[in-house]
Amino acid sequence: MTTLSESELSDLLDRARAWAAADPDATTRQELERIVTEVEAGGDPADLADRFDGTLEFGTAGLRGALGAGPNRMNRVVVLRAAAGLAAHLGPGGSVVVGYDARHLSDTFAEDTAAVMRGAGLDVWLMPRPLPTPVLAYAVRELGCVAGVMVTASHNPPEDNGYKVYLGDGSQIVSPTDAEIAARIAEVGDLTSVPRGSGWQVLGEYLLDRYLDRIAGLVADGPRDLSVVYTPLHGVGGSPAADVLQRAGFAAPYVVEQQAHPDPDFPTVAFPNPEEAGAMDLALALAEERGADLVVANDPDADRCAAAVPTPTGWRMLRGDEVGALLATHLLRRGRTGTFATTIVSSTLLSKIAAAADQPYVETLTGFKWIGRVPDLAFGYEEALGYCCDPDHVKDKDGVSALVLLCELAASLKAEGRTLLDLLDDLAREHGLHATDQVSVRVSDLSLISAAMERLRTDPPASLGGLDVVGVDDLAEGTEDLPPTDGLRFRLADDARVVVRPSGTEPKIKCYLEVVVPVEDAADNPDQTDAVEGARISAATRLDALGSDIRAAAGL
Repeated sequence: MTTLSESELSDLLDRARAWAAADPDATTRQELERIVTEVEAGGDPADLADRFDGTLEFGTAGLRGALGAGPNRMNRVVVLRAAAGLAAHLGPGGSVVVGYDARHLSDTFAEDTAAVMRGAGLDVWLMPRPLPTPVLAYAVRELGCVAGVMVTASHNPPEDNGYKVYLGDGSQIVSPTDAEIAARIAEVGDLTSVPRGSGWQVLGEYLLDRYLDRIAGLVADGPRDLSVVYTPLHGVGGSPAADVLQRAGFAAPYVVEQQAHPDPDFPTVAFPNPEEAGAMDLALALAEERGADLVVANDPDADRCAAAVPTPTGWRMLRGDEVGALLATHLLRRGRTGTFATTIVSSTLLSKIAAAADQPYVETLTGFKWIGRVPDLAFGYEEALGYCCDPDHVKDKDGVSALVLLCELAASLKAEGRTLLDLLDDLAREHGLHATDQVSVRVSDLSLISAAMERLRTDPPASLGGLDVVGVDDLAEGTEDLPPTDGLRFRLADDARVVVRPSGTEPKIKCYLEVVVPVEDAADNPDQTDAVEGARISAATRLDALGSDIRAAAGL
């Protein structure tokens, strides 16, 4: 049981009563009043103390946290204050577009935001229904807005929700804008002093139609013979994804019925993230049953895209780095020019693909708030299944455009008697086999993350996975090309590397691993398929060793 002094407990209860009195939502107000009553009767104050342990922090990801009453939770009070702070930052005049997904209270938070923006003298466009995040990013630029707000927690657990902010260029906010907005939020007084208006405009379906036509237009004339299994993982991608495939000329996909419709409780998965173990099981089973050529999935707000392909030994999920390399190669062969970009934790293969095509390459910090701001961006991706395939219109990751382009590539290869795996083998022969993996540890105590980072900084390993550490970059100090961030990059012999950083959106510490294994050329090994497979086996062994050693070094 948490022990508080009499004055600490009295102060906590006073703050909780004041918060409840100002809460416009009957559900969270009654929730908080019940908890206060239980604590007054001698109950454990731990939950109440956690709810008032600071304020849910507004940062470059906006807001994201568990739903519930109190300043350290996602609720109407927090959202109203965030909207008021954002409106103060923007100033009157101009328009704001507000979108939302199908999570609990997303529509309520969106309407609260619309009311505050109208009260601050801004015009407001509200999405007509729960739609993918990339539709909101598209709308910001298409409608000429000064900002956009998307209410979503992406692939977080069902008890979470979030609040993502875009500026008029269609990109997510970055520092120092996040701090400036946070400062204006802190200045918001009593909610009764925040003016709220009405008369916002609900967008018609024409905006979604323009987005879908734009995405369908990314694909060229060509083969369309492809059997596809699709799942939106209980999210909002189902209808847009099926629609854009039809507009692009593909047959309707086989959809996982149990996950076809939006459901904020995500009943069939432990975590609604296609990267998580088990999330794709129903889709893979359906693909096996139907004899499909490809499995594709979106996360709940459809800004990410996952893919799986058949092999002689069963279905294999493609890593984000593999899909990124495939899409980049596809776009380059289609004549796409400009800068190709990825993040410091993604594979270095993209740099070699871009160089071979004589195109510029840039590395950024993690997140599309950085990738989307790369000048003359032609294509950008991050290993966490995010791909920006049409930066002129959506300066963010877009799981719908990635999905249709991947289907186009798979259909073209199928017409040649080849597969996505064959193209990956071609890239391995040309540039070496770039194999990546990740050690991701979810914690309940956030101090474990800071302790692991401190341990690696003060006592860095001399070798990892049997490879010498030839250099360590403390990314907290920044570099000539990158602003400071909490992360460490271990540069290893043989072009291997390990990057360690705390997750920006989840209570996780992540270690990103990469090894590069040369593939024997045809002169040394006529059976090039066996050569690639040999390199793949060697890489898997090296990645296992790297993962084991970095866990030990970090004390995980």
